[in-house]
Amino acid sequence: MKIRISVNIFIALALFQSCSVEKFIPEEESLYTGAEISIESDTVIKEEPQLKAELQSVLRPEPNAQILGMRPGLYFHYKAQREKPGIINKFLNKKLGEEPVYLSDVDLENTEELLLNRLENRGFFYSNVTSEELKDEDAKTASVNYDLNVPEPYTMATYQLDNDTLLVYREIKSNLEKTLLEDGMRFDLPKLKLERERIDLFLKGEGYYNFNPGFLIFEADTNQYDKKKFDLFLRLKKDVPAKSVIPYRISNVNVYANYNVDEDSVTNNYKRFEDKNYFQDELFFKPKYLDPYLLIETGDNFSPEASRATSRRLGTIGSYKFVNIRYDEVDTVAVDSIGLLEANIFLSPLKKRAIKAELQALTKSNNFAGPHLGVTFSNRNLFKGGERLDISANFGYEVQLGDGGIPGRNSLNFALSNDLIVPRLLFPIEFNNNFFRYDIPKTRISLGGDYLKRAQLFTLTSLNAAFGYFWNANRYVTHELNPIDLNFIRLGNESEEFLTILDENPLLESSFDQEFIAGLTYSFTYNGMIDASKKHVFYLNSNFDIAGNSMSLIGSENEEGKDEVFGLDYAQFAKLDMDFRYHYRFENKSLIATRLFGGYGIPYGNSDVMPFSKQYFSGGPYSVRAFRTRSLGPGTFQGAEDSEQYRDQSGNIRIEANAEYRFPIVTYLNGAFFVDAGNVWNSKSQEETGFEEGQFQSDFLNELGIGAGAGLRIDIQSFVIRFDLAFPMHDPNEPQGERWVNDFGSPVFNFAIGYPF
Repeated sequence: MKIRISVNIFIALALFQSCSVEKFIPEEESLYTGAEISIESDTVIKEEPQLKAELQSVLRPEPNAQILGMRPGLYFHYKAQREKPGIINKFLNKKLGEEPVYLSDVDLENTEELLLNRLENRGFFYSNVTSEELKDEDAKTASVNYDLNVPEPYTMATYQLDNDTLLVYREIKSNLEKTLLEDGMRFDLPKLKLERERIDLFLKGEGYYNFNPGFLIFEADTNQYDKKKFDLFLRLKKDVPAKSVIPYRISNVNVYANYNVDEDSVTNNYKRFEDKNYFQDELFFKPKYLDPYLLIETGDNFSPEASRATSRRLGTIGSYKFVNIRYDEVDTVAVDSIGLLEANIFLSPLKKRAIKAELQALTKSNNFAGPHLGVTFSNRNLFKGGERLDISANFGYEVQLGDGGIPGRNSLNFALSNDLIVPRLLFPIEFNNNFFRYDIPKTRISLGGDYLKRAQLFTLTSLNAAFGYFWNANRYVTHELNPIDLNFIRLGNESEEFLTILDENPLLESSFDQEFIAGLTYSFTYNGMIDASKKHVFYLNSNFDIAGNSMSLIGSENEEGKDEVFGLDYAQFAKLDMDFRYHYRFENKSLIATRLFGGYGIPYGNSDVMPFSKQYFSGGPYSVRAFRTRSLGPGTFQGAEDSEQYRDQSGNIRIEANAEYRFPIVTYLNGAFFVDAGNVWNSKSQEETGFEEGQFQSDFLNELGIGAGAGLRIDIQSFVIRFDLAFPMHDPNEPQGERWVNDFGSPVFNFAIGYPF
């Protein structure tokens, strides 16, 4: 602690001293502080801010960074150059130091030429650039002013294509109406380059395999006009190779379904299917299941989009490690009007079987701690159609520790799950391949069970089964639909203590009564955050869950007036929630992240309350971090403070809002400041739920739990270890008028994997 305080004091003193770095500047030098650009023109310049920003980008070098008028990086550099700089100065120079930038480092002549070049690229021909050095002898600093005299730019009168008999000219002309160039626009070299790339992309899509944008040339003619206008002509350069201006067609498709990259394992054994050759010594992947993933067809023109889509679709099967598509030209002579390509698709499989084990040591807010072991076995390409079977077993043992721990209170959990993922749509109606153009839906069949034993309280056995589909509509949107989602829960071995808890809490007792849940679930996700270059990005996840409607058609009433199926009560409810996120990214890799969550579940028909597993909880490392996991709410309800507390505090309504400022510190270490607010409520009264003050009412904003804090994140290639320290600011457990607690003396520490939102 003493070392840290000393370093902090040293840095603070250094920051104050760093405003006087001129004592370190050599006599013959002046510290460069930057440059300014001023533009004079007889006409109004369209998009002048964008033009000025482009001109500013060529100014070199960048001056030394300043913080509140001080230059700490430069100060640490100078201090480290002394004969005996010391360990601290060396460390600070390594982390924060900057080499000094002097006026002598500025090449005025070269910068003037760069500015003239950028102006000509934007249509301002015959411009004039002058520069002036401004020195402050007392401060030993200097800056540069660049004065730009900009005449009226040249603007485009017409844009036309040269005439020629080549087929490629007719192709270009048919697409010229989609040009990026507009009449009246000023001469703009970057836009001309974009137009060439647009035409090249169009021609590639029409089969012009050997074309490239460098074959196109623009010519501007100003002779027809007295004013600064020009006609723009587009044509092919001379001596363009003949093979570059003819379209290419796919003559054959070869698929190597079991290709080994290391051994170059090309076989001569193949089977012809759907006009494609499937090469494999032994049957590895059935052609009828692999063929729908291929969008490259014999007889079609070459298409880079079909090639990219095929590669993407094959990569989603989950059986292949590498996908490589290579095109080989079939002999074509210069007089041919069309070329031929042979498409070769090399597929390198992943290992057929894999085992993954994970050991964790968990601690919980109720003083339970213990080891958890998880083992997953995967078998890929199980039935030679890309199927994958995942069998997972999880074992956990926890015991209650601490001064408040109850002797003999422990928890034993064992879970087994089986997931069979079939990379195609198992559905009675066959869909056209173009219906799911971007991605082929996958079918998931799940079956699992869970056994939980809470010593001195109860045992809970649950079985679950699901059948559904998931697919990507495009690179942003994902759908998941489970038309069959079954859950069976059996409570047993209830102790007297647990029965007393249930008697005192009608909501908890009713939620455990719901033993059979049969319904449908649907999830929609839009993820715009995959665009790493955008400033404004959005994310939306919405989930809909409805249960019991199909059971009501076959259920029969029991003695208690409830409908049952196979002798079991079934739950009937509907639930909808939405998770909306918005991120604003700054240029220095920092960002502001926000989230708004809202969810509502309503029991009806055969149910008085939502099943316990379908209710909402608040608090914890992915929620309101100033409150422990599942300890917030419902409403203003105050839970037990001792370790004997059993039940988690839940509700059928949840509202939550979060905001976080994230910023880089050093290479893999990031920091954050955050504010969280939220709570859960019940839609029913205290008499029905057993919770005091837990009902959702109009003044719900006054019942939000609010906290703020700071955190550190170790981010190594998107694997994030997160530490957050949060402080309660508004506690709904406190009496009215005393809820703004600002309790900085009782922080809550959160450790988690991944970002909270």
